[in-house]
Amino acid sequence: MSTSNRIVVGTRGSALALVQAEMTEQLLRQKFPEAEIVRNVITTTGDRRTDVSLADVAKVEGVFDKGVFIKELEVALENGEIDIAVHSLKDVPTVLEAPFEIVSVLERAPVADVLVTKVKGGLDALPQGAKVASSSCRRQKMLKWLRPDLEMVDIRGNVPTRLRKLAEDAELDGILLAEAGLVRLGYDATGEMGTEAGNVYGAALEADSFLPAAGQGAVALEVRKGDTRSAAFARAINHEATMTRITAEREFLRLLNGGCHTPVGVASQIFGDKLLMEGIVFPEGEAIGDPLQAESSGCLNEPLKVAESLFKSLS
Repeated sequence: MSTSNRIVVGTRGSALALVQAEMTEQLLRQKFPEAEIVRNVITTTGDRRTDVSLADVAKVEGVFDKGVFIKELEVALENGEIDIAVHSLKDVPTVLEAPFEIVSVLERAPVADVLVTKVKGGLDALPQGAKVASSSCRRQKMLKWLRPDLEMVDIRGNVPTRLRKLAEDAELDGILLAEAGLVRLGYDATGEMGTEAGNVYGAALEADSFLPAAGQGAVALEVRKGDTRSAAFARAINHEATMTRITAEREFLRLLNGGCHTPVGVASQIFGDKLLMEGIVFPEGEAIGDPLQAESSGCLNEPLKVAESLFKSLS
């Protein structure tokens, strides 16, 4: 257990996760200059099982809906090995296990998805029948809906690995990635990106037409319920506007009974004292049917009600 001026931050070991951990630690040091901030890097199920598709990892490991990128971090939290777990929020299950809670989020990065290709021009430059890779069922459904001619395939690996795979695979025409991850790793997400195998080019897909995942672009801080000390550290660096938006988005997903692998897109924006939301839900299964779409708005300080209104508008 940490002492009063020592806080242990838990994180995955991927390049992006380490950047997000560093962001968290810097903010904590600014707020608590006398505190000792310690990092504990933990390998998760999702990091370890790169031999199967991301959608199948939980099934293979018997941890379905437990969060393949957070399970081991939660074990460390429960055992008192870490005080705060840092996550990409879109990897966190909609409903957490009873002992845990998300108490803070960092300021959100861009929420758009980026299509990375070998030639400039984005989606319009992809030839008929082009092959595009993504591990996200939402991204696969969205792109297939926009371009039924495209062939969607799975891909695993961290961001630099995926960029290299695109550059070196003659049969692969594009990949889909989150703009937030690319930006945080220092890439020019909407320009030229270099890899060991050659250069590739990014083009953002407009978030109002290619809706992102709930919580995309947000970094979440998770603690043990009842651990008021760790929660106080985490809440001190919370970004309120981001918390309002992700609260609404995750509530919408909860009402749909959806999780990390559900083909749902949801976008939120703040205008003055209003919260605007837009959602899209695709039918599950291999077929690409017409999705359900809806919009909603309401008071900024009532994100749960706005999410409920969006959910009811779908039916």
